[in-house]
Amino acid sequence: MRDLRRRATATAVLLPLLPLFLVGACSGGPSLENQGAVTAPPGDSKHLTIGTAGFTESDVLAQMYALLLKQAGYSTEILSVANRELYEPALESGQIDVVPEYAATFADWLNAKTNGAKAPPVGSPDLDATMKALRGLAAPRGLTVLDPGKAVDQNAFAVTTAFAKQHRLKTLSDLGASGLKVRLAAGDECVQRPYCEPGLKKTYGIDVTGVDPKGVGTTQSKKAVQDGKDQMVLTTTTDATLSDFGLVLLADDKHLQNADYIVPVVNRSRAGSERVAKVLGALNSVLTTQDLASMNQQVDSWRRLPEDVARSYLESKGLLKG
Repeated sequence: MRDLRRRATATAVLLPLLPLFLVGACSGGPSLENQGAVTAPPGDSKHLTIGTAGFTESDVLAQMYALLLKQAGYSTEILSVANRELYEPALESGQIDVVPEYAATFADWLNAKTNGAKAPPVGSPDLDATMKALRGLAAPRGLTVLDPGKAVDQNAFAVTTAFAKQHRLKTLSDLGASGLKVRLAAGDECVQRPYCEPGLKKTYGIDVTGVDPKGVGTTQSKKAVQDGKDQMVLTTTTDATLSDFGLVLLADDKHLQNADYIVPVVNRSRAGSERVAKVLGALNSVLTTQDLASMNQQVDSWRRLPEDVARSYLESKGLLKG
């Protein structure tokens, strides 16, 4: 369900590269003549291309990666590509060197690409298990997954601040224990997904009376909860507009959601060096979920440019010299 939000069209699709992307998308990994690149020493190219999937959060992360790498002596450029089906093969081939990803979502995507669409998911709420699976799937493709930081962009559930205060709700467990009946604004697939209606019932004992199919974190969904037509909305942990609708997240205290922590993924033969890992690791050491939500808000609500938001944040954290 989360991928629906992340599959927004990019601001630009690189048409000259498209034929190469499509060739890569049909393969199961590096071609036979390039298999040696998988086990070659990690590379340290002086020019690095950072990919973004074209939605706000991906754009901001890519800008931060580019600014930090440029400060470290690399020349950088950013390419905006419409979706994972296009940019992941480009990452394997070295047309893109670095991309911000989401641990559990990317693990499941690579698993389906490697083992088929019906393969059991490998992403889970367990970050260590998810990272182990992800790295095992990425390595044969010549990709290195760097360490995750603190920031996570997961599915999340929000209610109005007034509703939470009235019923003393801080967590989803609180809502389950309250016995309150809840109509949920979400995507129509919520009725089947284990982390949505079934999970809310099984894990938390929440009495979900129905799903109002207004979409994941859409304005219509949040407005329905704000107006009292629904009691809870499915959104994400980095939703920048919750306060605009008087909404607040309830904590996923029993870890129903998968570990979609932000992870930089690099092409090993071009950007697999310890130097690149150290540069991007400095960001991961300070970046939080709340920071991402704030930066998303600055772009989406305040209409600031992603590069300006990224630069201001890095300077405020002492990671970028003014």
